[in-house]
Amino acid sequence: MTFDEMTDRIATGQGFIAALDQSGGSTPKALRGYGIDDSEWSGDDEMFAKIHEMRSRIIETPSFGGGKVIGAILFEKTMDGESGGRPVPARLAERGVVPFLKVDKGLEDEAEGVQLMKPMPDLEALLDRARAKGVFGTKMRSVIKSNNAAGIVALVEQQFAEGRRIIARGLMPILEPEYDITASDRAEGEKVLLGEIIKHLDALPEGEQVMLKLSIPVEPGLHQPAIDHPRVLRVVALSGGYSTDEACEHLAKNPGMIASFSRGLLQDLRAGQSDAEFDATLGAAIDQICAASVA
Repeated sequence: MTFDEMTDRIATGQGFIAALDQSGGSTPKALRGYGIDDSEWSGDDEMFAKIHEMRSRIIETPSFGGGKVIGAILFEKTMDGESGGRPVPARLAERGVVPFLKVDKGLEDEAEGVQLMKPMPDLEALLDRARAKGVFGTKMRSVIKSNNAAGIVALVEQQFAEGRRIIARGLMPILEPEYDITASDRAEGEKVLLGEIIKHLDALPEGEQVMLKLSIPVEPGLHQPAIDHPRVLRVVALSGGYSTDEACEHLAKNPGMIASFSRGLLQDLRAGQSDAEFDATLGAAIDQICAASVA
């Protein structure tokens, strides 16, 4: 796929984006969920090799390439690896799946009700390498813990500032200002967040676009102004700790948002499943998530 073909696939595709970007501290938990105990690996190299085996198995499974997964977000080591004898981004593109790369370096400690992203001094070098490998876009996450206006303003400003660095390197940024779904003030805080997002979208130069990855809102349809905004290519939803059933139920109430789930996609996959069992389990999750995305 060319860059323009990838843009069209993401803008109009009837499906969802898979999040395959667990990294560092979240990898052992992901492996345990997959049925691989900590005793089965030793050190980071073996840990990342195990998670790459899982991701490659997902990518090569027939149901993953069936057209309902329109994009996939990768961890840097996954981008640098191979699947099916091909570099992962190229293999995804062969299967009709647009590759994205997680670029943030984790979160700062909470301040003013939010966790900002850690600095990314080497971002441009990573973006150039990703573009050379055929990656279409990026994703970067920060987290809102409470409805603190000053914190939300700072968080959205950081997301758009880093997004401009990504646009300048010719890639499509997914901005992910996640709102913690356990926050008691989320309903009102999400309105503050949306207002700040719209301000920054309005300020983007003509011809520039971003994507947004947002928590499924408490108030169904809240994000419609962002979905309809000409500076937004697509709005995707994170599962945020919901089970697959819960996330799909909430997502279906928000037309125009499509899923970008990790736990909601992978929760029932196990290393010990036969290839047929693995494909059936993954296919069932893909069908359920796709149905909620295009509802």
